[in-house]
Amino acid sequence: MIRTFAQKEVEDLAEYGSIPIINGLTDYCHPCQVLADLMTIREYKKSFDGLKFCFIGDGNNMANSLIVGAISMGMECAIACPKDYQPDAKIMAWAKENGTFTCSEDILACAKDADVVYTDVWASMGQEEEKAEREKIFKNYQINDEVMAAAKPDAMVLHCLPAHREEEITAKVFEAYANEIFDEAENRLHAQKAVLVKLLG
Repeated sequence: MIRTFAQKEVEDLAEYGSIPIINGLTDYCHPCQVLADLMTIREYKKSFDGLKFCFIGDGNNMANSLIVGAISMGMECAIACPKDYQPDAKIMAWAKENGTFTCSEDILACAKDADVVYTDVWASMGQEEEKAEREKIFKNYQINDEVMAAAKPDAMVLHCLPAHREEEITAKVFEAYANEIFDEAENRLHAQKAVLVKLLG
Protein backbone atom coordinates (compact mmCIF):
# COMPACT_ATOMS: atom_id res chain seq x y z
CA MET A 1 0.00 0.00 0.00
CA ILE A 2 1.38 3.39 -0.95
CA ARG A 3 0.01 6.91 -0.53
CA THR A 4 2.18 9.44 -2.31
CA PHE A 5 2.00 12.61 -4.36
CA ALA A 6 3.64 11.13 -7.45
CA GLN A 7 1.75 8.64 -9.62
CA LYS A 8 5.07 7.54 -11.10
CA GLU A 9 6.19 6.16 -7.75
CA VAL A 10 3.23 3.78 -7.71
CA GLU A 11 3.82 2.78 -11.31
CA ASP A 12 7.53 2.16 -10.67
CA LEU A 13 6.75 0.00 -7.64
CA ALA A 14 4.23 -1.99 -9.66
CA GLU A 15 6.72 -2.46 -12.50
CA TYR A 16 9.67 -3.54 -10.39
CA GLY A 17 7.97 -5.03 -7.34
CA SER A 18 7.32 -8.73 -6.85
CA ILE A 19 4.09 -8.32 -4.85
CA PRO A 20 0.78 -6.54 -5.54
CA ILE A 21 0.90 -2.76 -5.09
CA ILE A 22 -2.20 -0.92 -3.82
CA ASN A 23 -2.56 2.72 -4.84
CA GLY A 24 -3.77 4.40 -1.65
CA LEU A 25 -3.71 7.87 -3.24
CA THR A 26 -1.62 9.87 -5.70
CA ASP A 27 -1.83 13.29 -7.31
CA TYR A 28 -3.41 11.56 -10.33
CA CYS A 29 -5.99 9.21 -8.88
CA HIS A 30 -7.56 7.79 -5.72
CA PRO A 31 -8.98 4.37 -6.63
CA CYS A 32 -9.36 3.06 -3.07
CA GLN A 33 -11.68 5.94 -2.19
CA VAL A 34 -13.79 5.32 -5.27
CA LEU A 35 -14.27 1.67 -4.36
CA ALA A 36 -15.86 2.86 -1.11
CA ASP A 37 -17.91 5.44 -3.01
CA LEU A 38 -19.27 2.84 -5.42
CA MET A 39 -20.01 0.50 -2.52
CA THR A 40 -22.03 3.25 -0.84
CA ILE A 41 -23.96 4.08 -4.00
CA ARG A 42 -24.80 0.39 -4.43
CA GLU A 43 -25.97 0.16 -0.82
CA TYR A 44 -28.32 3.12 -1.16
CA LYS A 45 -29.46 2.80 -4.78
CA LYS A 46 -29.33 -1.03 -5.03
CA SER A 47 -28.19 -0.84 -8.67
CA PHE A 48 -26.11 1.42 -10.91
CA ASP A 49 -28.53 1.03 -13.81
CA GLY A 50 -29.88 4.33 -15.11
CA LEU A 51 -28.07 6.47 -12.55
CA LYS A 52 -26.58 9.88 -13.25
CA PHE A 53 -23.43 10.72 -11.31
CA CYS A 54 -22.53 14.40 -10.86
CA PHE A 55 -19.22 15.80 -9.59
CA ILE A 56 -18.84 19.50 -8.81
CA GLY A 57 -15.44 21.04 -8.10
CA ASP A 58 -11.78 20.58 -8.95
CA GLY A 59 -10.98 18.11 -11.71
CA ASN A 60 -8.39 16.51 -9.45
CA ASN A 61 -7.33 12.97 -8.55
CA MET A 62 -10.78 12.28 -7.12
CA ALA A 63 -12.51 13.45 -10.29
CA ASN A 64 -10.22 11.28 -12.43
CA SER A 65 -11.00 8.16 -10.43
CA LEU A 66 -14.70 8.93 -10.07
CA ILE A 67 -15.05 9.27 -13.84
CA VAL A 68 -13.48 5.84 -14.34
CA GLY A 69 -15.63 4.35 -11.59
CA ALA A 70 -18.91 5.87 -12.75
CA ILE A 71 -18.43 5.02 -16.42
CA SER A 72 -17.20 1.51 -15.62
CA MET A 73 -20.40 0.87 -13.66
CA GLY A 74 -22.55 2.15 -16.52
CA MET A 75 -23.60 5.41 -14.91
CA GLU A 76 -23.95 8.66 -16.81
CA CYS A 77 -21.18 10.95 -15.57
CA ALA A 78 -21.31 14.76 -15.53
CA ILE A 79 -18.50 16.99 -14.26
CA ALA A 80 -18.76 20.71 -13.48
CA CYS A 81 -15.46 22.54 -13.00
CA PRO A 82 -13.63 25.69 -14.12
CA LYS A 83 -12.18 25.32 -17.62
CA ASP A 84 -8.59 25.47 -16.39
CA TYR A 85 -9.22 22.79 -13.75
CA GLN A 86 -10.66 19.96 -15.81
CA PRO A 87 -9.89 16.29 -15.20
CA ASP A 88 -7.19 14.47 -17.14
CA ALA A 89 -7.74 14.74 -20.90
CA LYS A 90 -7.03 11.05 -21.56
CA ILE A 91 -9.52 9.97 -18.92
CA MET A 92 -12.20 12.28 -20.34
CA ALA A 93 -11.56 10.95 -23.86
CA TRP A 94 -11.85 7.38 -22.54
CA ALA A 95 -15.11 8.27 -20.77
CA LYS A 96 -16.64 9.72 -23.94
CA GLU A 97 -15.71 6.57 -25.86
CA ASN A 98 -17.07 4.20 -23.24
CA GLY A 99 -20.17 5.89 -21.85
CA THR A 100 -22.22 9.05 -21.48
CA PHE A 101 -19.93 11.82 -20.24
CA THR A 102 -19.97 15.62 -20.12
CA CYS A 103 -17.64 18.21 -18.61
CA SER A 104 -18.55 21.90 -18.48
CA GLU A 105 -18.69 24.98 -16.28
CA ASP A 106 -22.49 24.70 -16.02
CA ILE A 107 -23.09 23.58 -12.44
CA LEU A 108 -26.87 23.28 -12.62
CA ALA A 109 -26.79 21.40 -15.92
CA CYS A 110 -24.37 18.98 -14.31
CA ALA A 111 -26.66 18.50 -11.32
CA LYS A 112 -29.89 18.30 -13.33
CA ASP A 113 -31.67 15.01 -12.59
CA ALA A 114 -28.56 13.64 -10.85
CA ASP A 115 -28.94 10.60 -8.62
CA VAL A 116 -25.56 11.13 -6.93
CA VAL A 117 -23.98 14.52 -6.22
CA TYR A 118 -20.32 14.49 -5.19
CA THR A 119 -17.73 17.10 -4.28
CA ASP A 120 -14.23 17.43 -2.87
CA VAL A 121 -12.26 20.23 -1.24
CA TRP A 122 -11.18 23.20 -3.36
CA ALA A 123 -7.54 22.91 -2.27
CA SER A 124 -6.11 19.41 -1.89
CA MET A 125 -3.02 18.19 -0.07
CA GLY A 126 0.04 20.11 -1.18
CA GLN A 127 -2.03 23.02 -2.51
CA GLU A 128 -2.22 24.99 0.73
CA GLU A 129 -0.37 27.95 -0.78
CA GLU A 130 -3.01 28.14 -3.52
CA LYS A 131 -5.94 28.16 -1.09
CA ALA A 132 -6.80 31.87 -1.32
CA GLU A 133 -6.64 31.88 -5.11
CA ARG A 134 -8.63 28.68 -5.38
CA GLU A 135 -11.36 30.08 -3.13
CA LYS A 136 -11.90 32.84 -5.69
CA ILE A 137 -11.93 30.44 -8.62
CA PHE A 138 -14.17 27.77 -7.07
CA LYS A 139 -16.51 29.98 -5.02
CA ASN A 140 -19.53 29.04 -7.16
CA TYR A 141 -18.67 25.34 -7.29
CA GLN A 142 -20.57 24.43 -4.18
CA ILE A 143 -23.22 21.86 -3.32
CA ASN A 144 -26.06 23.97 -1.92
CA ASP A 145 -29.85 24.11 -1.92
CA GLU A 146 -29.97 25.35 -5.53
CA VAL A 147 -27.84 22.46 -6.73
CA MET A 148 -29.88 19.91 -4.81
CA ALA A 149 -33.10 21.37 -6.20
CA ALA A 150 -31.77 20.59 -9.68
CA ALA A 151 -30.94 17.00 -8.74
CA LYS A 152 -33.55 14.28 -8.33
CA PRO A 153 -35.64 14.45 -5.13
CA ASP A 154 -34.07 11.22 -3.86
CA ALA A 155 -30.51 12.16 -4.84
CA MET A 156 -27.70 11.29 -2.46
CA VAL A 157 -24.68 13.43 -1.57
CA LEU A 158 -21.17 12.07 -1.12
CA HIS A 159 -17.88 13.66 -0.05
CA CYS A 160 -14.51 11.94 0.40
CA LEU A 161 -13.81 14.03 3.52
CA PRO A 162 -12.63 16.02 5.30
CA ALA A 163 -15.23 18.60 4.24
CA HIS A 164 -14.82 22.35 4.47
CA ARG A 165 -18.33 23.49 5.29
CA GLU A 166 -19.52 26.65 3.56
CA GLU A 167 -16.86 26.15 0.90
CA GLU A 168 -17.46 23.20 -1.43
CA ILE A 169 -20.62 22.21 0.49
CA THR A 170 -22.94 24.19 2.74
CA ALA A 171 -23.33 23.14 6.36
CA LYS A 172 -27.06 22.69 5.76
CA VAL A 173 -26.58 20.23 2.90
CA PHE A 174 -23.80 18.38 4.70
CA GLU A 175 -25.98 17.83 7.76
CA ALA A 176 -28.95 16.77 5.65
CA TYR A 177 -26.89 14.04 3.99
CA ALA A 178 -24.50 13.25 6.84
CA ASN A 179 -25.71 9.65 7.18
CA GLU A 180 -24.73 8.90 3.58
CA ILE A 181 -21.40 10.71 3.87
CA PHE A 182 -20.41 8.94 7.08
CA ASP A 183 -21.53 5.56 5.71
CA GLU A 184 -19.22 6.32 2.80
CA ALA A 185 -16.38 6.99 5.25
CA GLU A 186 -17.05 3.70 7.06
CA ASN A 187 -17.04 1.86 3.77
CA ARG A 188 -13.42 2.84 3.23
CA LEU A 189 -12.59 0.14 5.78
CA HIS A 190 -14.76 -2.51 4.17
CA ALA A 191 -13.66 -1.70 0.61
CA GLN A 192 -9.99 -1.94 1.59
CA LYS A 193 -10.62 -5.27 3.32
CA ALA A 194 -12.13 -6.52 0.07
CA VAL A 195 -9.02 -5.41 -1.86
CA LEU A 196 -6.80 -7.32 0.56
CA VAL A 197 -8.97 -10.44 0.35
CA LYS A 198 -8.86 -10.27 -3.46
CA LEU A 199 -5.09 -9.88 -3.56
CA LEU A 200 -4.28 -12.43 -0.85
CA GLY A 201 -7.01 -14.97 -1.59
